[in-house]
Amino acid sequence: MPRLGVALKRVLVGRPQRSDRLAHTLLPKRIALPVFASDAMSSVAYAPEEIFLTLSAAGVASYAFSPWIGLAVVVVLLTVVTSYRQNVHAYPSGGGDYEVATVNLGRRAGLTVASALLVDYTLTVAVSISAAAANIGALVPFVAEHKVAFAVGAIVVLTAVNLRGVRESGVAFAIPTYAFMIGIGTMIIWGLTRILILGDDVQAASADLEMVAEGDAFTGLALVLLVLRSFTQGCAALTGVEAISNGVPAFRKPKSRNAATTLLLLGVISVSMFMGLIALAQLTGAKIAEYPAVQFPSAPDGYVQQTLVAQLADAVFSDFRPGFYIVVVVTALILVLAANTAYNGFPVLGSILSQDRYLPRQLHTRGDRLAFSNGILALAAVAIVLVVGFQAEVTRLVALYTVGVFTSFTLSQIGMLRHWNRHLLTETDPAERRRMKRSRVINGFGAAMTASVLVVVLITKFTRGAWIAIAAMALFYVMMIAIRRHYDRVAAELVAGDTDTVLPSRNHAIVLVSTLHKPSLRALSYARATRPDVLEAVTVNVDEADTKRLVRDWERRKIPVPLKVVESPYREITKPVLDYVKRIRSTNPRDVVTVFIPEYVVGHWWEQLLHNQSALRLKGRLLFQPGVMVTSVPWQLQSSERAAVPRRPETAPGSYRRGYESAPPDDGRAGPPAAPPAAAPPAATSSSGPRT
Repeated sequence: MPRLGVALKRVLVGRPQRSDRLAHTLLPKRIALPVFASDAMSSVAYAPEEIFLTLSAAGVASYAFSPWIGLAVVVVLLTVVTSYRQNVHAYPSGGGDYEVATVNLGRRAGLTVASALLVDYTLTVAVSISAAAANIGALVPFVAEHKVAFAVGAIVVLTAVNLRGVRESGVAFAIPTYAFMIGIGTMIIWGLTRILILGDDVQAASADLEMVAEGDAFTGLALVLLVLRSFTQGCAALTGVEAISNGVPAFRKPKSRNAATTLLLLGVISVSMFMGLIALAQLTGAKIAEYPAVQFPSAPDGYVQQTLVAQLADAVFSDFRPGFYIVVVVTALILVLAANTAYNGFPVLGSILSQDRYLPRQLHTRGDRLAFSNGILALAAVAIVLVVGFQAEVTRLVALYTVGVFTSFTLSQIGMLRHWNRHLLTETDPAERRRMKRSRVINGFGAAMTASVLVVVLITKFTRGAWIAIAAMALFYVMMIAIRRHYDRVAAELVAGDTDTVLPSRNHAIVLVSTLHKPSLRALSYARATRPDVLEAVTVNVDEADTKRLVRDWERRKIPVPLKVVESPYREITKPVLDYVKRIRSTNPRDVVTVFIPEYVVGHWWEQLLHNQSALRLKGRLLFQPGVMVTSVPWQLQSSERAAVPRRPETAPGSYRRGYESAPPDDGRAGPPAAPPAAAPPAATSSSGPRT
């Protein structure tokens, strides 16, 4: 990598960390809570709003259903949290829902869960960032006018922070997350105190607006479907709960207990904020409509609808404007940072799937900062596509959101039922059996609850965008099956047999020559040093004058290697060489043909565009020929030698003691050690050729 690129990478990502530092990146509960639970907690910033926004289609009278819808969401949330506390104890390895479904329900169920989670994690980033853009737009009109650009920039910044490592990103996100919890909690407590105890008239700015229904048909079945759809929109508050079960390996020991405690804290905090916002919205008369220009006929010209949190903060802190700004800012921050849950869950799940050969192996390796860098970059790329494609509209994105969440919830809880049933068959200790039966009841209730919600989600959201999430899940499923088949096929082909160690009969070496210069002479010398059975030089006759000059120089130097000229009537280079190699192989199928190609080594990327293009094409085609070996013989140009000298060479620990370098003079000043002398490249000598 060029030095400028290395310097930029070090500024953005930091210096590399040794593998043995991995244990030092494990998280205590106080840091794990904002890292893994920020998504679930921050969803209370838009989940209540989605409930009111959906109900607005039937008019303001339908707002009476909001507390009951909120209670239904709370019941589901507490059920899922309690169920996942059983999961983290039973499966602490970090596979989460994928591992539970695979072990207990089979590979197909496991891949279905994995597909759902991959889709859900990408939507988590897109929804959180889009919601943040909407909240910041309440303060900064420029952001409201350029939501997409802001969202893309926020994803890029968040990606750079996460590339620095899990612990570093956790420390960076802890303060904004706790600030959000304190800000929303203070607003709810102070607002309820002013209304219920002090008797203040606290009204939202939209309380006096007249809101009309979108139509007159919201009665009977239509109203039931609307309430159910509002419930599914509110269930966005459950997203992110599963991330803790996937991130158990990142916790400090005892991992399972710490993860379970973090889940409990998540549930208590989320429920308190969620119901508090709904109660405050009811008491202040806040209104929020899906189509404000149509549903608010009495609104003044140029009316811009603020988010629910912004309306509540404006009403509660009407006599203390800094409180309004603090709540809006910390809400926007937590929504940006909520995507961090996906940045920790997606790469870990991708690594596990890669280890199981369902995703590319590059996702299994850790980067310089011991984070799964490739997974982080893949997540960012897909999230940017979603944000741009849906124009950072939260309502449109949320419609895609809960399908994958409740698919993984349901299959995971069904898998846990089979897990407890299997263990109860062999367990004899009465106390342990009672614990297992209690856990089975919890997971059974969770399976019934999440399956019911999944059915409602599919019914109410399918035509409103849920089909896109289902199609994406199917695409991920098919892709992972295809990747696994490829890896299995390659593994089967690479199994060594008893006859695979048979040596070829002969080695037929070919040195490609275009001009008799230093790189060509080095390639000839190196080829002779390998002592092949047959050695010849080959040139392609593209220009008659150049070919004659090469033959004259060859004969004048008396090089003891025969030079063959291959005709090329169409001035091609690649095809004549391929045809010549194929003729040799067809004549002697047991021979190995080794093709030596001289190449320049340059120091700048733009120089690479000016050289080695013919060599690259030749190598690319020759690699597909069976029984053909391709050897590149490098010739370092001066630009490559300058690029190879580091400005501040790094010295390996203990290099002075080993004698690899000279210790710097002890002049009392700290400084980098002296660079070692440059080693000469490997050389091959010949009695008839130059020393290389």
